[in-house]
Amino acid sequence: MQAIQFEQIGGPEVLKLVDVPRPSAGPGQVVVRNKFAGVNFIDTYFRSGVYPANLPGTLGQEAAGEVVEIGSGVSNLKIGDHVAYLGNQDTYAQYSVTLASRATKFDPSEISMECAAAVLLQGLTAHTLVTRSYKVRSGDWVLVQAGAGGTGRLIIQMCKHLGARVIATTSNDAKAEIARQAGADHVINYTEESVPEAVLRIVPEGVHVVYDGVGKATFSGSIASLRREGSMVSFGNASGTVPPVQLFDLSAKNLCLLRPRLYGYIVTDEEYQRHLNAVFDLVKCGKLDIQIFKTYELKDAAQSHIDLQARKTTGKLLISIP
Repeated sequence: MQAIQFEQIGGPEVLKLVDVPRPSAGPGQVVVRNKFAGVNFIDTYFRSGVYPANLPGTLGQEAAGEVVEIGSGVSNLKIGDHVAYLGNQDTYAQYSVTLASRATKFDPSEISMECAAAVLLQGLTAHTLVTRSYKVRSGDWVLVQAGAGGTGRLIIQMCKHLGARVIATTSNDAKAEIARQAGADHVINYTEESVPEAVLRIVPEGVHVVYDGVGKATFSGSIASLRREGSMVSFGNASGTVPPVQLFDLSAKNLCLLRPRLYGYIVTDEEYQRHLNAVFDLVKCGKLDIQIFKTYELKDAAQSHIDLQARKTTGKLLISIP
């Protein structure tokens, strides 16, 4: 089968299309013929060495496809079922193996294969952030950094669904319009004005929570935008890793700082299925608009990383698996 691999840590150019053996299903597992795989910043972290990776390395955290092989002990799925699942750095490939308990069956007449692949990681991330990291309540003020990005758009939509008031940041007018269409009440162009100054003009006491997936470039501004007893949820490193934090700096306003990881919220099968079913329900009832920015061929996986890291994209990037 065909898959994307990298034999050394580096830039997008290290990603190569290779032929590798097809995996087989063990007990409790299924093999999925992938149709679409999602592209995420975490993939660039493994490729570039921000997160450790075994070499030769493979990539991919999510995919949607069709079950083609079932291991012993599997009773919840059958061959031919359409499933979406979180991978193990292995979905940039024609076939992947996954635990049957972590493969969620869906009806393609309700959710398309592309949408199922696109909403997994970002949808689960957004849902756990707004329900577990900081439980958004009606009337809350929320700041979403990079509101036009894939996860940012979903956070905005979920916060509005929960009754919050949302301020989003973007880098240009086109992205500002995307954030507004997602439901943002106010949009700040961070290339033209100070984010905390703009936030405090809108809500002088500051926001209840900041969701910041950008990292190094926005961290201090996010902290400055919070009200007393506000919560800073730092969940990504798109601009680089946040430098060491002086905890004493949080004490002036009794701030809460979290650096959550999605997989810490979906340790059990019950947690995983509960959050994913909630996300799928939001999609099916029209509360979540999933925007797919671009779909790349498998051989062009490197270009997807180039575009993602250049911040030229809004919404989700997918890889179509031949």
